Formats: sequence, structure tokens, C-alpha cells
Amino acid sequence: MAGGTVTQRVTVVGAGVIGASWTALFLAHGLHVTVCDIAPDSEARLHTQLRAIEPTLHALGLPPLDTSHLLFEPHISKAVVAADVVQECGPERRGFKRDLWRRVEQAAPPQALLLSSSSGIPVDWQSTRMRDPARLLIGHPVNPPHLMPLVEVVAGSKTASTAVDEAIDFYRAVGKHPVRLRKPIPGFVVNRLQSALMREAVALVRAGVVTVDELDDIVTHSVGPRWAATGPFESFHLGGGPTGFAGFLKAYAGGMQLLWLHSSLRPVWFTPSVRRRLREQVDAGIGTVSITELEARRDRRQLAVLRASRETTAMEEGSSRV
Repeated sequence: MAGGTVTQRVTVVGAGVIGASWTALFLAHGLHVTVCDIAPDSEARLHTQLRAIEPTLHALGLPPLDTSHLLFEPHISKAVVAADVVQECGPERRGFKRDLWRRVEQAAPPQALLLSSSSGIPVDWQSTRMRDPARLLIGHPVNPPHLMPLVEVVAGSKTASTAVDEAIDFYRAVGKHPVRLRKPIPGFVVNRLQSALMREAVALVRAGVVTVDELDDIVTHSVGPRWAATGPFESFHLGGGPTGFAGFLKAYAGGMQLLWLHSSLRPVWFTPSVRRRLREQVDAGIGTVSITELEARRDRRQLAVLRASRETTAMEEGSSRV
């Protein structure tokens, strides 16, 4: 994708949950989308997923999906031949991604922007079989991409700065909130934060402090809404009182360090017994509701949170200009 060029054609590699979500978003923004997946039933599954996603896009104020702009092509060389952007959503396996980008590089236009949805495999680990990885970078979404705003943009050691700028412009054009990480790290930022919280959650359930349902209930009625309004650092800045973060450090840093020592130095493993306990509790609670119903409920709730946040931000920005 040459600098300043308007993106018209996107190829999505992989028609799973993430790929279908990206596809729906791109179609809703008027792009021509080619989806590539070799699974025999992937095209039918894709259309089923698009129908399920469309009500959420409508609630976001986006137009109906124009499936006349959608093509399905199982052969990667044909799928990327006219692409301005390639958004990869394949398996989280280094070997798969290395071979894929080698083949994409051979067939895609030389100016095409190459983006990986990988949730944790850095660009330099994916690009070892490419001749020139200057146009490859991470565009990691938060699931589901059609709804959640953030995209982590992460360059590799050989990624061109112009490619990073183009990726940020592209994601903004389809309504996303791209944030560039200053350097690569396995897992990036979102998944490292989620993993840290999940580690403690599993430890608490394993120890019998709470059940799975109780843990979810606690999060959705405490740090969930808190962090939707303010991030961790702003939250503790406010928690420090009139002196802000300095007050937090003085009053609470010592106690927090003790909690870190108490919890973080003890390994938490998904042993067979831990897996069994977690699955039994999930199956007995949220597992009694279908995935389709849970996805719809999640989308309604997240949409309400995002809409409220945007409306409040708009009002605050309007007040600041008065």
C-alpha cells in the first residue's frame, strides 16, 4: 500500500472467529474483501458468522454488509494478488506464519501492507523466510475486532517506519483505536495484562477462595467498570488522594509489594486437576448457555459500555472548548 493510497481491497487469511470479525468490519466500511481459508466448510461458516455479527454493526451505526464485495478464494496466491492490505488471522504457530508470509510475499503486490493478527508471536519470529520484511508488522486486535476498538501495532526490527504509519492510518479509517508499542515483546501488552489477571484468578479458584462464577461477578462489578473509565495508573493516581500517584506510592505501594510476593512467586499451572476443576465449574455455570447467546449478550454489554464512554468523552471535549 503506497503512502497516501486509499485502501480498497483487503485479503483476510483465515475464516475463524477473528477472521470473520475483521471481514465484517472491513465490509461495513465499504472495502472489497477476499477471504482465504482451506477448510472445506469455511465459506459456509463465514457467512453464518457474518449474519450473527451484523446486528452489532448496525447498533454501531454502520451500514448493512454488502456481500457483493466479498470473495472467497482458498488458494493464497490468488487471494492476495490484488490486495492493498493482507490481514492474517491464521493459527498461532510460528511455522505456519513463516511459510504463509513467504508465499504471500511472492504473490502480493510489492506495495501491499502485510498485517498479522497474532496475539503473541513477534514479527521477527514470523518473517525469517521473507526476502524483505519491511512491510510486515503486527496488527493485533482485541476480540471481537468488529466491536472492540484497540489494535496493538508492533513493528519488527526490519519494518519500515512508513509501513507503521500506513497501518495506523488504515486502522483508524475503519474505526479502530491503534496504539503503537515502543518495542516488541512476546504476548504484546493486552495479553500480558490478561494473563497476569487470569493467573491470579486461576490461583484463587484453585485455592477455593471463590468459584469461577463468583470471580467473574467480582471483576464485572469492580475493576471491569473502573478500568473502562480509567486505566490502572489513573485509577491509583486518583486513589492517592490530593497528592495523586505520590500519595498512592506512600500509602499503598508497600502493601501491594507484599501481595506480589505472596502471589506472583508461586507458580500456577494448568495441571489436570486444575483443568478439571475449572471446566466443571464453567460447565455448571456459564457453560449452560450457548456460545451464540453468550456472544450476543457480550456484544450488547460491551456496546453499551463503549457507547457510554464515547458519549461522555464527546461531552467532556465539548465542554473543554466552551
